[in-house]
Amino acid sequence: MLSRPLTACPTLRAVTSRPLRFMATPYLRTYATAPNTPQVPPLLAKFRTDLKDAMRAKDTTRLNVLRALLAEVTNAAKTSNPYKTDIQLLSLLRKRAAASKAAAQDFLEANRADLKEKEDAQIAILESYAGGIQTVGEEEIRAAVNQVIEKLKEEGARTDMGSVLKRLVGPGGELDGKPVEKAEVAKIVKGTLA
Repeated sequence: MLSRPLTACPTLRAVTSRPLRFMATPYLRTYATAPNTPQVPPLLAKFRTDLKDAMRAKDTTRLNVLRALLAEVTNAAKTSNPYKTDIQLLSLLRKRAAASKAAAQDFLEANRADLKEKEDAQIAILESYAGGIQTVGEEEIRAAVNQVIEKLKEEGARTDMGSVLKRLVGPGGELDGKPVEKAEVAKIVKGTLA
């Protein structure tokens, strides 16, 4: 094809004789990564994998429930209180299940059996996810509550609900960092103090 060698070509010689300004220092693209990136709660990761499985299986009920949950988690991530733990996701699951139970009751009163069945299926899915989360048992919470109340009485401090809860779930408290629902702890404290 070429009748003359490449070095004899005047245009090639002109190109190669120029200094390589841009090639002297290699260009490296760096990305900013935060060293303290938050870990995804295991339940949230399970939601995402189950969403893919529901899409493949064409399970519309599970797909609708998971899409609604992930949409709520995504919206909360844009606020000052994102879902960071499985316990927070558990409260979301229970809130959604309570709303579905109320809707199912309304559909039952309106003689809409078809819509009630859909809500019942959603409740079953929500409760199956809620049942998979390990939390501190009620007897362990009661023992911690009794221990904190005894300490407060020994110190001569007030034994009202606020001070007991602060000692239980506050920083450095008996249940601080443990997987426990604060609403359940508050219910037990209220029952113990009454």
